[in-house]
Amino acid sequence: MKTEFTLAQLADPDIAVADKILRACVHCGFCTATCPTYVLLGDELDSPRGRIYLIKQMLEKDQAPTADVVKHIDRCLSCLSCMTTCPSGVHYMHLVDQARVRIEETFQRPLADRLLRAVLAYVLPRPREFRLAMTLARLGRPLKALLPATSASAGPAPGLLRRLRAMLDLAPGKLPAPGPSGGSVFPAQGARRGRVALLQGCAQAVLAPRINQAAINVLTRHGIEVVLVKDEQCCGALTHHMGQDADALAKARANVDAWTAEARRGGLDAILITTSGCGTVIKDYGHMLREDPQYAAPAATVSALAKDVSEYLAGFDLQPTSQHDDIVVAYHSACSLQHGQKITSIPKELLSKSGFVVKDIPESHLCCGSAGTYNILQPDIAMKLRDRKVANIATVRPNVIAAGNIGCMMQIASGTTVPVVHTVELLDWATGGPRPGLI
Repeated sequence: MKTEFTLAQLADPDIAVADKILRACVHCGFCTATCPTYVLLGDELDSPRGRIYLIKQMLEKDQAPTADVVKHIDRCLSCLSCMTTCPSGVHYMHLVDQARVRIEETFQRPLADRLLRAVLAYVLPRPREFRLAMTLARLGRPLKALLPATSASAGPAPGLLRRLRAMLDLAPGKLPAPGPSGGSVFPAQGARRGRVALLQGCAQAVLAPRINQAAINVLTRHGIEVVLVKDEQCCGALTHHMGQDADALAKARANVDAWTAEARRGGLDAILITTSGCGTVIKDYGHMLREDPQYAAPAATVSALAKDVSEYLAGFDLQPTSQHDDIVVAYHSACSLQHGQKITSIPKELLSKSGFVVKDIPESHLCCGSAGTYNILQPDIAMKLRDRKVANIATVRPNVIAAGNIGCMMQIASGTTVPVVHTVELLDWATGGPRPGLI
């Protein structure tokens, strides 16, 4: 793709990155076949190719985007399926991230939209506030019938009331007790083979602390000491994808400091993540902080240490204590794992070796509609994608659904009665841990 940035524009490191990405695009259109919003809506501007044109024009003209441009960028799930499909290696993730920052800095959203985004950006990364919000949502569920339901038509941008209804739809009936706090250390059983930091997470720590507990069980059972780093913060993924660059980078710097200090104190073989949406961003810290002279090198080191828990466990010879060949598992490959981190077969292989019958889901490349806050900000499209995903899952007639991302788990669970658990919960069960309570 031909670009027309001025030399002054190209002096900006972000524009230089955008220019390289744009020039790699050859307009082939392969991305349209695997883009969830294009598959649903059939609008060229709701495809990666169409959005690339909109972003190119916005950046080249150095102007505030129009409401129509914002609509189509907002509809992007950042599922990154287009990056898996693209034969030219277009790094769409870095391009759309930059577009969202530009929108956040130069576009005046309606007041209700600004308020909702501000609340989400403040509450979701803070477990204490998020727990309170979930408690209030549970108390407010009787009011749900008074709010307009989401619509599968995916028409105009949803209003505030439909978004509030989407939040209530996703809120769990009862919250589990909190898990272990930062500063906790879990010693290896038997001879120590390694030492890792485990990301505590934000929403997951409130909604499903059992996931990290299962990871701790598996890891310590196989000789790995696990530490929950005391000064760790939210990974920054949520505000990063909302274009709030300063907040996301501040969180990234704080985590780089915390994990670097822990590595110096006791050594770290890896930083493990059980929420793949977080993992994709942490693995990108090196890029996000590349222009920061103080943080560029340590951020790159942190990114190199970051691993999904399944990625790390693949290096171990897990020893199942019992067979579960009567359990059919539909494995949902989270977009952030399969497209963002290129981890596709490892979780399925781990489950199969642990004795489960693992089934692939048709259209496994398509997003479930969760995508961070997408199922709140774009509930109509999200619901249609969820229903499509659930229908595809039903064709393999599973006993349980496994996934590696809490957002996907909550989204899918809202549309099916089949239990949805994290992959590591099944691995814990297979190697001597408790049967997941949802099964």
